[in-house]
Amino acid sequence: MIRFGPAGIPLSCKGRTLRDGMADVHHLGLTAMEVQFIKVNPLTRHALDEEVGKSPRELTQVLPVSVGTNPEKDIPSAEALASPLRRRDSITALTWSLAKDYADLEQSRNLARGLDVDLTLHAPYYVDFFGSADAREQSTRQIQWSGVLAHGLGARLAVTHLGFYGPGQREDSIQALTEIAMDLSKWLSTFSKGKVRLAIEPSGHPDVFGSREEVLDLVRRARGIVPVLNLPHLAARERTSFEEAEELEPVLKEFVRATDGPLYLNFSGVEFYGPGEFRLTPIKRGLVRFDPLAELLAERDYDVTVISSSPLLEHDAMYMKLLYERALTRRYSRLHPAAGGARASSKAVPPPVRPKTVASVVGKFRPAVPAARPVAEAKARGSSPARSSTTPRRPAASRKGGKPATHGGDRGRSR
Repeated sequence: MIRFGPAGIPLSCKGRTLRDGMADVHHLGLTAMEVQFIKVNPLTRHALDEEVGKSPRELTQVLPVSVGTNPEKDIPSAEALASPLRRRDSITALTWSLAKDYADLEQSRNLARGLDVDLTLHAPYYVDFFGSADAREQSTRQIQWSGVLAHGLGARLAVTHLGFYGPGQREDSIQALTEIAMDLSKWLSTFSKGKVRLAIEPSGHPDVFGSREEVLDLVRRARGIVPVLNLPHLAARERTSFEEAEELEPVLKEFVRATDGPLYLNFSGVEFYGPGEFRLTPIKRGLVRFDPLAELLAERDYDVTVISSSPLLEHDAMYMKLLYERALTRRYSRLHPAAGGARASSKAVPPPVRPKTVASVVGKFRPAVPAARPVAEAKARGSSPARSSTTPRRPAASRKGGKPATHGGDRGRSR
């Protein structure tokens, strides 16, 4: 199965809520959406008197992501979010424009399931595990909060990258980031009971963790992590445009083998400027085309979700879906040439017409022979007896002048 969708609320959506975006995605014929958890506004406070005894998930107009007695060291826990609040507890809540409480998250989750929209969630882009202690703690918490929101929405992936390399040898930074990713994946698996998985995407900058080899090696070493095939980032990192399907096929196979489920793929146009510099563009303006990828996806029955990270979002998602459907049509024509030729011949050649015989044509236009009138009736009207059916009949004489009846006379008699 293949799904297409945008990375965020569609640009054409009149409403700006998450449920409005999912409804628009469904109406556009798309079946996937990557929720963007970009701006983080945490607020830590003590539990109020009216909140004591209630579960954090039951609070209205509050979106708690962590509960405990030490806000700086409290790790988000499913048990703490489901247990009644105590007076000494501190609550860390988020102010998020796409949801205001857990009831709001549940409604969005039910709508996504009803519309068959596959949801994933992208964590905040600013990540720094080699800066100060506060920066590392903040980066860890943001990814964990993303997992909490993804679990509440019913999303199957929490997507993130791992930030810059640290000082010193690059191998040491890769080892440290691998351990951090393994700890986050283990925590997320415990929190969501395996329903949400951590997804690591590559980076287009050479100073940021995320080359093709690094991501695939991380997935092999850390169980439960999903690789993200972000082709624009790989193209910028490797300085290639993947013009031919033969060049792209080995990359696709590597990520399919490393993924024990549906392949998660990001695509957009990209432009190169210099070493480590690139910009995402609409697909038609970028250096990387979707046509070779569409041909590969159509040739094999891949289970894949294609997310449009283009500035045009849903427009390019629908454009990629169109290219994929065209590739499927070409593949079907190659596999079934006889069926295609039969359909073409049936449209070009009309059905055979049964030839008409001379007798059928003559019989169609032969005038009907009237039945012979009784002689007595003919004498009463002053006309001669009926002639033989083999001789042509003369027009009957009029009653007054004895002349043959004309059209005008017929109208006169009718009056």
